[in-house]
Amino acid sequence: MRALIWIVEETWRSTVGAAAKYIPSTAEVTLLHVAPTEAETVARGGWQGLLGRHYPQPDRTLQFISNESAQTLLADARTLLGRDATKLARRGKIVQEVLTAAEGFDLLVCARDTDRRNRGPHSLGPATRRIVDHSACAVLLIWPEPSSVAERSS
Repeated sequence: MRALIWIVEETWRSTVGAAAKYIPSTAEVTLLHVAPTEAETVARGGWQGLLGRHYPQPDRTLQFISNESAQTLLADARTLLGRDATKLARRGKIVQEVLTAAEGFDLLVCARDTDRRNRGPHSLGPATRRIVDHSACAVLLIWPEPSSVAERSS
């Protein structure tokens, strides 16, 4: 079995905890983090509008910060998982990157966007809904712990 665990900053602890509980110990595990690139695009456009194209671009600094953050998060997730796992950091449109990464896997583990108190159609954000709807593999959709969702709200 090959399992892909999609981790997001707000819910990664719950996602990894559920994966550790439900994925067999013999499974090949990959941890995935996708960094959206919209902020870099906006920064680049604003910078070019102010100073023109011949000045250093701020999006490289944002890329560096984003990459460092992703690597730290993936390392922490692997530690929490408590077993060997491949780390995969991608950049781009979240839905497209997760669906592409999930090709060839037997299971995708991901978290809902809200806690159990917010059941119903709004428990999945637009990106998660599209990923669940279009994934080519089985999906283990977990409820995050209330504390991880509360961290996002504050």
